[in-house]
Amino acid sequence: MLQQIFRRLMAAIPVMGVVAIAVFALLHVTPGDPAVIIAGDYATPDEVAKIRSKLGLDRPFLVQVGIWLGQVVRGDLGTSIFSGLPVTTLIGQRAEATTGLTVLALLISVAIGVPLGVVAAWKQRSWIDRVVMVFAVSGFSMPVFWLGFILVYVFALSLGWLPVQGYVPLREGFWPFLSHLILPAVTLSVVYMALIARMTRASMLGVLHEDYIRTAFATGLEPRGVLMRHALKNASLPVVTIIGIGFALLIGGAVVTETVFALPGLGRLTVDAIVRRDYPVIQGVLLVVAGVYVLINLVIDLLYAVLDPRIRY
Repeated sequence: MLQQIFRRLMAAIPVMGVVAIAVFALLHVTPGDPAVIIAGDYATPDEVAKIRSKLGLDRPFLVQVGIWLGQVVRGDLGTSIFSGLPVTTLIGQRAEATTGLTVLALLISVAIGVPLGVVAAWKQRSWIDRVVMVFAVSGFSMPVFWLGFILVYVFALSLGWLPVQGYVPLREGFWPFLSHLILPAVTLSVVYMALIARMTRASMLGVLHEDYIRTAFATGLEPRGVLMRHALKNASLPVVTIIGIGFALLIGGAVVTETVFALPGLGRLTVDAIVRRDYPVIQGVLLVVAGVYVLINLVIDLLYAVLDPRIRY
């Protein structure tokens, strides 16, 4: 197992290198020039050229790539063009909000989506199954920003149970921290929850028709025990896979969710950086997100051997 972990970590290095080069290239071939934005609308070409030279944007593309990759290897993601702060500092300031949001959304999605899928498979073709499937289809179809505004109107403005917007750091208290994340997390988790519920149902249906499951029911075992200990465990590999893949949905949805609920997270940082053409910030955030995604997929792969002892690396 340790050898497998080491090999996967080594394999992740070239993947991250390709991601870094691709991100750098895409940003520099898209329209827009940060020097023009910094200089203003009435700047002369000479002033724009001086700013480009100061930022190093007048150098050949390969030289810029080499300099940036050298900084990344040393743990330096560069300096923001507009704020003048190190990118690592900006990411560190925003990471808590995004981490809390995505982790809470993940917990809500798994805690609700998996039981819904199990019950829908157990009660196949019943009204329970139909209700779960309607919820799953609705969850996929519902725009995140629309659902966010609806939840704000109902639970924040009408009932006054939760804050409307904003964010409170964890160091200022657990409940203030959690209360500001509940509505954004629920908003973000609906699509993910629907995906997990559908995948769990499909996987469970394939297992419930196996001979060993019918034998377990025939011997008089408790249905709950058969479902949880035998059926769900053997149906969990596709579910675990979709949880890892679906993490990208949470990261992508966090951009919209953080904007709706005014959360100072990585999503809003990325949007602001894109508007300003702040290359170092965009590159740094995308590289960190890609690294987290690669790490999560590594954990998912290693969980296969835990969930199914027949799998050995």
